[in-house]
Amino acid sequence: MIGPLTCIDRPCTRGFTRQGIEQRGPPVNDERAVQEVLARYVRETDRRDGAAQGALFTDDAVVQIFARAGEGYEKMGEPLIGGAGVQYAVENFMGPHPEGGTSHHVTTDHIIDVDGDSAHLNAQYVMFEIRTTPEPSIRPAESGYYDTDLRRIDGVWKIVRHHVLGDLPLGARP
Repeated sequence: MIGPLTCIDRPCTRGFTRQGIEQRGPPVNDERAVQEVLARYVRETDRRDGAAQGALFTDDAVVQIFARAGEGYEKMGEPLIGGAGVQYAVENFMGPHPEGGTSHHVTTDHIIDVDGDSAHLNAQYVMFEIRTTPEPSIRPAESGYYDTDLRRIDGVWKIVRHHVLGDLPLGARP
């Protein structure tokens, strides 16, 4: 059995730590390094690892979730503040996966702009629910956009603002 964050024949940890993306050896392409922060974010979401997910954010980051409302979006609740707020939310508001179940977030169509030590990332996401019991199934459950600002601090890209823009209206998730 292969554990989380493991490739077939080697650990998938090249170029990042639990605390974020860091440059090792030759400089990492900034756009790729920013994209890897989002890759780590969705993997930690799927694993329900609040500490690892929170470590991707600055202490003063602002995270806001939005739901579709007509042609626009409406805020869902108060913003989360900092990595500690993200960790608290994951550990206290995201329920565990059901027995025989997990989630799998997929991001695509990344638009990344880097300006020195600041970056902006916008990507589409789809979250799939995976169940192995009672009958095996995979189905899309959520979709939307991540709209995220990052800052490089001591060589590590951290999230400073993260908006989750859900495609479904509040209460419409299947």
